Amino acid sequence: MSFIPNDKEPVYIQIIRYIKQQIVVGELGIGDIIPSRRDMAVMIKVNPNTVQKAYKEMEEMGIITTHRNYQSNITDDCSIITKIKEDLINESMDSFISSMKGINVKKEEVINIINDRF
Repeated sequence: MSFIPNDKEPVYIQIIRYIKQQIVVGELGIGDIIPSRRDMAVMIKVNPNTVQKAYKEMEEMGIITTHRNYQSNITDDCSIITKIKEDLINESMDSFISSMKGINVKKEEVINIINDRF
């Protein structure tokens, strides 16, 4: 697991994004077990309460399910998985477009750059 926190946003949000990214790229699949809260905290070297907060948020979002006090699993709801991918794409595009506008790059130029590099 290669999770490297930054100082730009709360760590629990970064954990949520990391899990979402792992789902989208296929590292975590439908029904996969994710590390326990304590194990995750040790792996990424953060306070267990931070991981607890991230897991609680993901449960509320429907990204993971936890059965009693046992393991947590990635949801088996394909519509949630699809929504996660759409959300990550939109976040990335919004950031990219904002950056391009910030340096006055024209839309046509951006499209040409994407066509050349993608």
